[in-house]
Amino acid sequence: MTELIFPTFADVEAASARIAPYLNRTPVLTSRTADSLAGCQIFFKCENYQRMGAFKFRGALNALLQFNDAQKAAGVVAFSSGNHAQAIALAAKILGIPATIIMPHDAPAAKVAATRGYGGKVVEYNRYSEDREQIGREIAQREGLTLIPPYDHADIIAGQGTAAKELFEEVGELDALFVPLGGGGLLAGSALAAATLSPGCKVYGVEPEAGNDGQQSLRLGEIVHIETPKTIADGAQTQHLGQLTFPIIAKHVTDIHTAQDIALVDAMRFFAERMKIVVEPTGCLGFAAALQQTESLRGKRIGVIISGGNVDISKFAGWMQ
Repeated sequence: MTELIFPTFADVEAASARIAPYLNRTPVLTSRTADSLAGCQIFFKCENYQRMGAFKFRGALNALLQFNDAQKAAGVVAFSSGNHAQAIALAAKILGIPATIIMPHDAPAAKVAATRGYGGKVVEYNRYSEDREQIGREIAQREGLTLIPPYDHADIIAGQGTAAKELFEEVGELDALFVPLGGGGLLAGSALAAATLSPGCKVYGVEPEAGNDGQQSLRLGEIVHIETPKTIADGAQTQHLGQLTFPIIAKHVTDIHTAQDIALVDAMRFFAERMKIVVEPTGCLGFAAALQQTESLRGKRIGVIISGGNVDISKFAGWMQ
């Protein structure tokens, strides 16, 4: 059995230095209206302004920058509902590495088009009847590629943690941090950053109500597997946390909340109308949960990570109606 190697905050710091030349240092936005609604001061870390439109570029770049020459020549394979796909494809293009991306057949068209536009070779599968992890392992073995999963990888976790690191560096210590949760890469990395840079900060993961495997796992004390959830938050349609992400989350995360799809639509509308930014449903999870916790957050300083803005415009228009 392969020994698990867990990332530390030192790895987050190393990732930050490694990826900085390629990265957008995304803005931290505030809104008086949001503060009024939530009864607290909210700092939004806007990863929708990251290259390829989401935080996933951080982890993908951190992982690929550490490939050896043989790995670079052979190529990378990844599986993703969209943002990790685009991130790997773009990072691979920048570094001259061939990329094969396994994507669900019903992934948002904009995400598929962007992945292909970055030069990624897309292999489609059915997310409700096929196992993307098995497909990825088979392609990696058959073609000699290096498999980089979307969340359960030390370099991915360390890279994702750089977003929260930047947030704390810019605004100082916080009372609470709300982070979207799918497989746990962003949450685990953010928790590592918070533990060092803002040790008094309570860290909350937020996942769709229809797919609360993380919430169940944290409360049960072991990884819970579920069927692929049906939710508009396609970036959080995961079935379980990872062997690396779960122990970090169990150690450092205060609790995991959920949000209904209707709350995500309301948050998308707020971001578009009041803050003039486009946020995908998964990126709205943190804010939607914060709005549900107004009593416990009153008067406090809160961080919310907006994980991405890659949304199909036709669907976005429909939700706004």
